[in-house]
Amino acid sequence: MQQLTGLDASFLALETANATGHVGGVCVLDPSSAPRPLTLARLTEVLAERLPLVPVLRRRLLNVPLGLDQPYWIDDPHFDIEYHVREIALPRPGSEAQLTEQVSRLHARPLDRSRPLWEIYLITGLAKRRAAVYSKIHHAAIDGVSGAELLTVLLDLSPDGRQLPASEPFHPAAPPGRVMLATLAAARLAWRPVETVRITNELVRIVPTLAPAVGAFVGGMLGLGRGDGGVIPSAPGRAPATPFNKPITPHRRLALRSVDLAAVKTVKNAFGVSVNDVVMAMCAGALRKWLSDHDALPDAPLISMIPVSVRDPQSKGAMGNKVSAMLAALPTHVPDPSERLQIVHAATKIAKAQQAAIPQGLVDRISDFAPPALTARAARVVFATGLLHRLPPFNLCISNVPGPNVPVYLCGAKLLAHYPVSVITDGQGLNITLVGYLGQLHFGLLACRELVPDIDTLAGYLVDELELLLKAADARVPS
Repeated sequence: MQQLTGLDASFLALETANATGHVGGVCVLDPSSAPRPLTLARLTEVLAERLPLVPVLRRRLLNVPLGLDQPYWIDDPHFDIEYHVREIALPRPGSEAQLTEQVSRLHARPLDRSRPLWEIYLITGLAKRRAAVYSKIHHAAIDGVSGAELLTVLLDLSPDGRQLPASEPFHPAAPPGRVMLATLAAARLAWRPVETVRITNELVRIVPTLAPAVGAFVGGMLGLGRGDGGVIPSAPGRAPATPFNKPITPHRRLALRSVDLAAVKTVKNAFGVSVNDVVMAMCAGALRKWLSDHDALPDAPLISMIPVSVRDPQSKGAMGNKVSAMLAALPTHVPDPSERLQIVHAATKIAKAQQAAIPQGLVDRISDFAPPALTARAARVVFATGLLHRLPPFNLCISNVPGPNVPVYLCGAKLLAHYPVSVITDGQGLNITLVGYLGQLHFGLLACRELVPDIDTLAGYLVDELELLLKAADARVPS
């Protein structure tokens, strides 16, 4: 068995009747290159061969009595792969709108906690004789980087597949008894005073570094220090109100878009910034246009949360979460695309410097400190009081996940695009995540259906904003 970290378990505590804790992705495939037809039986066969490489796919949750310690992953003695691998057919020729509608509905359904926390769907009937594979797995098991590593286990470098190492037959280990779980929990509780001293010492060391950010946040709550919005803040203040920073419903909408990485790099090189800076500027411009359409553009910049991987080389191939986060101003209040990009670049540099001041592992230790029973109770209080949408710490999450830069295949079918499908919660009803693959950036935008019903329009504004940045880049290059 393997115990979840506090950070892993926090994604379980955040689930409500309206918010799920799983992440997913849509692989668009061209089966014409596959040596064998891409069928449900074939997909099930390939996944069954790879299961020994990803043990968490055959493990389910085991909770500690009374929630005194973090839960464990244990072998599922009744594992049934046919429960997890499913098939849906669109009416041919299926459009992208039909695909996103189906995935939206599938992504809104919670996973069954009595079984391993993943599902995968073969979706046939797409136009041009293409197919799609939608997968979802609980965030308690993976983060963005480990999810990308999981994808490489399932994908191959050629249509013919690869030689897999010999594996032993699956014999699930017996689950631990309640007495053993209670003993382990008692031992961890006995160690908690020592851990309290360690965490306190680390917090004392980093508080002076974080003081500007805390001061800005408190000042924002009091309505102070907004100025005219033309100055780059040293740290983001309070997130302004938007239509998507409200309580969410159980319903979802998904939009997909792809842009050429070469075009993004053209802008990057012209302005001397990073690819991620250009992505953030695209998001700022798209959100500005969408908020203007809805007469909801705030005078202050939005606040974006950017996940940051802290996975070291020793953690490569391990599941679970090794992430931190940084908050950066998103200059939706600035009308000029070039100026937005420059502000994004400066704001991201400040955010990186502040995030770097937090010792690696501190977030894990803090989240691991509180027993799940207390964490779950605190989460219920937060959701019941509506704190996350009354005083949202940020407006949305924007995540950039690395992907393979060579052609890859699933069941022999060539991967044409991989679109991520992430998580939304109360107060943050919009998420933008992208994956790079084969010279393109593939965006997956997920939102609450009622808060952002026209999410496809917002996705189109991302492409429009890149065009504006390309024109600005062209103007900067001497003829």
